[in-house]
Amino acid sequence: MLSAALERQARERPDALALIAQDRRLDYLGLQRAVRETAERLRRRRVSVLALALPNGLPWVVLDLAALEAGIALVPIPPFFTPAQAAHCLRQSAADALLTLPGAPHPGGLAPQAQPFELSGAELAWLDLPGGASPIPEGIAKVTFTSGTTGAPKGVMLEAAAMQRVAAELAQAAALGPGERHCCISPLAILLENVGGVYAPLLQGLTVVLPDAAAAGLRGAAGLDPQRLAETLTDTRAASAILSPAMLHGLLHAGLQPGALRFLAVGGAKLSPKLLEQAQAQGLPVFEGYGLSECASVVTLNRPGANRPGSVGRPLPQCQVRIDASGEVLVRGRLFRGYLGAPAPQLEDGWWRTGDLGRFDADGFLYLDGRRKNLIVTAFSRNLSPEWVEQELLLEPAIAQAALFGDGRPWNLALVTPAPGAAPAQVEAALARVNAELPDYARVGGWLATEQPFGPRNGLLTATGRLRRQAIFERYREAIEGAYAERHHQPPEATA
Repeated sequence: MLSAALERQARERPDALALIAQDRRLDYLGLQRAVRETAERLRRRRVSVLALALPNGLPWVVLDLAALEAGIALVPIPPFFTPAQAAHCLRQSAADALLTLPGAPHPGGLAPQAQPFELSGAELAWLDLPGGASPIPEGIAKVTFTSGTTGAPKGVMLEAAAMQRVAAELAQAAALGPGERHCCISPLAILLENVGGVYAPLLQGLTVVLPDAAAAGLRGAAGLDPQRLAETLTDTRAASAILSPAMLHGLLHAGLQPGALRFLAVGGAKLSPKLLEQAQAQGLPVFEGYGLSECASVVTLNRPGANRPGSVGRPLPQCQVRIDASGEVLVRGRLFRGYLGAPAPQLEDGWWRTGDLGRFDADGFLYLDGRRKNLIVTAFSRNLSPEWVEQELLLEPAIAQAALFGDGRPWNLALVTPAPGAAPAQVEAALARVNAELPDYARVGGWLATEQPFGPRNGLLTATGRLRRQAIFERYREAIEGAYAERHHQPPEATA
């Protein structure tokens, strides 16, 4: 599908821009040639599993497409993975080659002799790895590693057809035309940006813009300069982009204007209805969606002409979605082939249990109510999704990050990372404003400041920015238990 689309674009619009990255550009004819030549180079090197540890740029996209064409399994290494996580990915996948930047630290302390590898005007470093018998089944195009919520990164094995089918449906949903631009903000090693930010735009004949992460205001996986990000979207004349709720929140405070923007997809975490209302009031074309790596990325999506604010949209045609008697979301369709090095996934008549709680409205729009395993049941037997309260807290300028705890407790406690320069009194005032809008069982009865921001490198966020709740609890267990011990006797209304 992608190969045919590139061939068609190269034939019909050879001079149209396909990729822009800093000072380098590739038109569609140039991209098609680069992909074919690179695929042949990889074949000659007899690579079966290729790992990429590269920043966003022309080489990343060309290598990804070349691996697809050559039938080589690709293993992207997220730039925010720790050396130990990266080494785990290489060992578990038995990658026989790694492409990275010259002089870059080798994951896990690996130090094989690097060979120069020039591609699209960039100098890369090729490292031959021990490899060995590949544990990756035939027909797997990509192993995307997700850190999940606990444990070591898990390799999700995906076929090319599944990813390209999702890309085709995203292209149709976005309804953008040739010549318009998609700006890639997140690392391409994140599946959503890879499928939705590269495959889908190229199927449409769009131009994919790949700004330098630092120049676009991104600092690691959790740091953000909203003003620089807003300037990047404006300066690149982007028609579309994929954002996390935190990015959208920052852009609203930066005063982003719609400009050329026609489709801002938001996902990865629960989106506050208030945040969505603010975006709509500012004229931003925000469309919320929902997906999982195990489902080759996007599962449901709002779109022009079928947008229900507060929902995550209707299911894409490539999959079926239902809700079981307990409220859990189940998906059936083009699913993953399993986790690398693990038994085949346990399906129930073809249905995959997502672990998310949800409900449909009468028109088939899906609403999410949080993760099943995150559900808080208070000491007063009230069920509470912590994601709801956390998103309300994150709307406050004084609060940069928040994690809510309270399972089996008479009141809820929040771990808060204050925004830079925010004093404790400002956090207290923010909590009071949020509590005034919440029912008593959901209010925050007390808070503790974090020692450092949550992030993938300290093991407290997943690759896509979700809280690793158990890891956070273990890190702050003593402080949390101490706070409850001091105030265990107080009823929830006394802490509101």
